Amino acid sequence: MTTPPPYYGPPAQPANDKTTLWGVLGIVFAFCCSPLGIVFGILSLMEAKKVGKEPTLGYIAIGLSALLFVVGIVLNVTGVLGGLTGGKS
Repeated sequence: MTTPPPYYGPPAQPANDKTTLWGVLGIVFAFCCSPLGIVFGILSLMEAKKVGKEPTLGYIAIGLSALLFVVGIVLNVTGVLGGLTGGKS
C-alpha cells in the first residue's frame, strides 16, 4: 500500500507580477526624483490590487517620495539647499 504524497499547501503565486518591481523602483526613485517615485508607488499599489498581493512596498514608496518631495521644497524655499551646494540663495 502506498501513501499519498504530503500536501504542502496551495501553490506559490506566479512570479510574473510586477508589484515588487514597481515598489522597489518607487523607493529608489524617491531619493533622486520624488514625483517618479510616487508614480511607481501608485503602479505598485494598482498591481498589488490586481494580483492580490500585499501593497506594503507601494505604500512605502509613496510615503517616502512624498516626504522627500516636501523636504526638498522646504529646503529650496528656505535657501538651505543653495547653501549646501554652494549656490547663491
